[in-house]
Amino acid sequence: MTTSPPSPVADDSPLADGPPRDHGLGPRAAAVLVFGSSAAVLVVEIVALRLLAPYLGLTLETSTMVIGIALTAIALGSWLGGRIADQVDPHRLIGPALGVSGVVVALTPLLLRTAAQWSPALLLLVASATLLVPGALLSAVTPFVTKLRLTSLAETGTVVGRLSGVGTFGAIVGTVLTGFVLVSRLPVSSILIGLGTLLVLGAALAGWRARRWRRASAVALATVVAGSLATAFAPGGCDAETRYHCAQVVADPGQDGGRTLVLDGLNHSYVDVEDPAHLKFAYVRAIASVVDTAFPAGEPLTAHHIGGGGLTFPRYLAASRPGTRSLVSEIDGGVVRIDRDRLGLGASTGVDVRVEDGRLGLRRLKAGSHDLVVGDAFGGVSVPWHLTTSQALGDVRRALDEDGLYVANLIDHGELAFARAEVATLAETFEHVALLGKPADIGLDPTASTIGGNLVVVASGRPVDAPAIQEALDARDVGWKIATGDDLVSWTGDARVLTDDHAPVDQLLQPSRTRTAR
Repeated sequence: MTTSPPSPVADDSPLADGPPRDHGLGPRAAAVLVFGSSAAVLVVEIVALRLLAPYLGLTLETSTMVIGIALTAIALGSWLGGRIADQVDPHRLIGPALGVSGVVVALTPLLLRTAAQWSPALLLLVASATLLVPGALLSAVTPFVTKLRLTSLAETGTVVGRLSGVGTFGAIVGTVLTGFVLVSRLPVSSILIGLGTLLVLGAALAGWRARRWRRASAVALATVVAGSLATAFAPGGCDAETRYHCAQVVADPGQDGGRTLVLDGLNHSYVDVEDPAHLKFAYVRAIASVVDTAFPAGEPLTAHHIGGGGLTFPRYLAASRPGTRSLVSEIDGGVVRIDRDRLGLGASTGVDVRVEDGRLGLRRLKAGSHDLVVGDAFGGVSVPWHLTTSQALGDVRRALDEDGLYVANLIDHGELAFARAEVATLAETFEHVALLGKPADIGLDPTASTIGGNLVVVASGRPVDAPAIQEALDARDVGWKIATGDDLVSWTGDARVLTDDHAPVDQLLQPSRTRTAR
């Protein structure tokens, strides 16, 4: 019995063994498509964090959610894109993938800010969709392009490896460009609208030969333009978008010089530009009560402030203790510009500000060089974890002189697990620790339920004069009490000390259901 030889691979097969055949997509065009689509996915991911921060907070959970959704989109797009490319001509898929992605990306600021006004559940749903849809479609571009470039079995490894490398490089460029350049220079809405426009234009170029797709591109571009105009009227706008925050300055109608600095929807500082001795927030009055009790009235101090915000307390020290030199570590240069341009910070106030991370600022301080260190740094409603550990507090202790004082603002709610852990950590570093807060929150009113909010912790190498501090709190009508000694030990319980190796601040912290931080 005779058998016929195997049929040869058809001449038009995309993987015919022999010289590569041109399928209408050159290597440069392929590289541009893969590079651009991969970069766009990372731009959307990073900017989404900025859009969500005013509503969900800039926490580990928010970051994890956004990263998880973005990775899901990449995996889904790569998998489905490869399967579809084997069934449909990829030429017909690239344009729609870019175009639909562009429209969704450009409309994202409008959709998220509008959804945030309705409910958190709707915001999460919309946020997931605006990350998943463009992320998956843009991730599908790589398998589409790979299918078109695989014209010969002999070059499979080269093509796949090259396009994979180009895509990874594009993702790196998108990340670096967004984090170091775009966010610091442009509003996040402008970044997304601009990116959406570029994607729609890319879609038009990819499908230019098809008249039907030309009309679709015109409709998509018109949608982007309309969405851009609507975004200007969407709720949740900022006076300024800094590197880290959506910032607003709100005038106090009841106080001529009163201004509230709002960062990501949270009230961070209240400043009276005409009267720096006017302290509105209870926690600031509590800090002032501690400092004015610990040091002789009017005596100038050498102070370091971790976190600046509106610089309320450094201004107070400059006004109440002439000659005081306050050095402030504030990570957000945009907030410092607002202090100077909108909140009346002058050059001769005795307040020097360094745009730097608070932990790094502490390391620059000479041993025993300061009378006072004030901790008031927040990312959303959480103290950045690396400022809470025993190692960070060791840097604080080193910078203080023998009688120096550390005073820090904390925010916690519910079981106050984070606040308890931070007090336990301070007790490992300093000989004397005290806690100021509402009686129910610090365990001095067992009949009342814990409410939470601001707490002020005091630590020093010298004893804390609790009666004098309580008298000062009462004089300022703060409504707080002070806990020390056995009361504080009982309140702290078996809370775990925070270290650089283990400081789950975001998990310990229970945020408030309201949007007022302080």
